[in-house]
Amino acid sequence: MSKETERIINEHILWSIGAGLVPVPLLDIAAVSAIQLDMLKQLCTNYGVPYTESEGKVFLSALTGSIAAKIAANAIKLIPGIGSVIGGISMSVLSGASTYALGQVAVGHFEGKGTFANFDLEKAKRAFDAELEKGKEVAARMKNHKGASGDVFEKLEKAKALRDKGVISEDDFEAIKRRHLDEM
Repeated sequence: MSKETERIINEHILWSIGAGLVPVPLLDIAAVSAIQLDMLKQLCTNYGVPYTESEGKVFLSALTGSIAAKIAANAIKLIPGIGSVIGGISMSVLSGASTYALGQVAVGHFEGKGTFANFDLEKAKRAFDAELEKGKEVAARMKNHKGASGDVFEKLEKAKALRDKGVISEDDFEAIKRRHLDEM
């Protein structure tokens, strides 16, 4: 796996972890899904695989379609106070883990010269389940990683806000993201 591929996956894991902390049930799932679709699009570009949003959605839903665990984590968020905290923590790790697993399965398929048109759904589901377990460890480690001046995700959020306000350029933002992801 190339450095660029790792960067794409790690960046999207971090964004998914953050989106999983959104306290509004179901909004977090929508945000994570959008992040995962963006990751698939970038991986396709990186591997020269044709991408359409509809194919990306089919691939995503085929592998992450069992959202029962996500919905259960979201239901916990409805409990005032502690439910929001517990639900957010579990959802953030699950979001990062599923993004990790999705990225690993996509990369494995694309490196074998696969496309969305020729993936073996059963094989991909088995690989996704195996990678999801590894992803839980990766996401928990990334979530808990602290840099010298604070949490990496917080730094990325601040940089994104600066980019969105026009204070820094897109190139500056990308350089900041790479630097913080390389710290990990």
